Amino acid sequence: MPLQTSQPVQEDPIAAIATPLGVGALAVIRISGSGVLDIAQGLFRKSGHFDFQLRESKGFTAHFGRVYDRDGLVDEVIALVFRSPNSYTREDMVEFSCHGGPVVVRHMLQALYEAGCRPAEPGEFTRRAFINGRIDLLQAEAIGEMIHARSESAYRTAVNQMQGNLSMKLEQLRQRLLESCAMLELELDFSEEDVEFQSRGELREQLMQLQAEVQKLVDSYQHGRLLSEGVATVIVGKPNAGKSTLLNTLLGEERAIVSHMPGTTRDYIEECFVHEKTMFRLTDTAGLREAAEEIEREGVGRSYKKIGEADLILYMLDLSQPESLKESEVIREFRETYTHAKLIVIANKTDLASDSEELLQQLREETGCDVAGISAKQGEGIDGLLRLMSSMVEGLDKLHDASVLVTSLRHYVSLRNAGDAVRNALELLGAYAGTELIAFELRSALDYVGEITGKVVSEEVLNVIFDRFCVGK
Repeated sequence: MPLQTSQPVQEDPIAAIATPLGVGALAVIRISGSGVLDIAQGLFRKSGHFDFQLRESKGFTAHFGRVYDRDGLVDEVIALVFRSPNSYTREDMVEFSCHGGPVVVRHMLQALYEAGCRPAEPGEFTRRAFINGRIDLLQAEAIGEMIHARSESAYRTAVNQMQGNLSMKLEQLRQRLLESCAMLELELDFSEEDVEFQSRGELREQLMQLQAEVQKLVDSYQHGRLLSEGVATVIVGKPNAGKSTLLNTLLGEERAIVSHMPGTTRDYIEECFVHEKTMFRLTDTAGLREAAEEIEREGVGRSYKKIGEADLILYMLDLSQPESLKESEVIREFRETYTHAKLIVIANKTDLASDSEELLQQLREETGCDVAGISAKQGEGIDGLLRLMSSMVEGLDKLHDASVLVTSLRHYVSLRNAGDAVRNALELLGAYAGTELIAFELRSALDYVGEITGKVVSEEVLNVIFDRFCVGK
């Protein structure tokens, strides 16, 4: 298990490209670890300064020059020097900005490998930053989430976590747990003297406050997940209701095949779009009906599976059909069955229906759901539908502080386990259980909170986290 240290550890030198592969104006290649200044010195010649010693350069300085390998000139570069502990990894680092061609990059990396660096593993630079105590594990994960953010809200949430807002909140909880635990441990040391270092009433009050704060973080996961991962949105309804047309309209492109023939969509189609900083992960499903063909039956089965995983269900019906209002009973069953998801009824083809406003109001009364009247083909009513879709995220902003949202399933599970341990400790207090049993539960809670920031973490967990990073990060 890696141990965060106040004094940085210089590990073996690593090298990797830190910018995307491909043709571009520039590429950045970074090296970090023990002896990298000497390695860079052996390859780099500063223009106009033949006696320049890169290894003696101050940190945060940039130098224009050329990199040579054993065959001669590789490229003109700018070498940026970072000295430990004032670098991303808290090790000595050098970053070379070279021309962005893939052949240039290959020669640069090959020269560094031959000079003593080894290829960096995925996320190894950030892993070293964590091991050397520059960031905690939660902040390291936030860096990865920020890089892969696909919406403004996901990016902002990751930035808040990278700044350490959630880390500070968790550290406060951890310190309070540590204090309560320490008092109980003292009692165990003086068990023969029957001394209470903290009254049970005071301990109960502290644990109740802790339990409430942990539960608030647990409850924020639903909001945080929607912001970071996007809203899983499933479009459902009978065949020919206009589901594929709506998908194409929301995406602004012809993604799904549209036909008047029922059963065109045999499997679900997934695409993402962003509206007002929130990403929606749209799924167009096969029409819900009794299917005669085996392939269509499989498609309908998959539709129900996606419905069970949805955050938002868009139930679509054809308002121009006389029997459309008969679907109210099916919609009510959906609302009662899939209570985990918000349900919006979409009444399509309002341009072809007579008395559409009256029908829409009747649908609202009979289903008890929000109803959006649209014409997917004509693009009418889409703004109103988008407002209804966005409202499911907007309402959560008032419930949770955006700077301390829980966005990771790993963090959610650890916090839930910590909350369970605190609840167990409270129950033991109420049952006048022994001090050692209460202390055991509080130690467990302490470990669960420590798992999030990396105070207590296994090598296996670290591998899973950092393997998701790109090589140069």
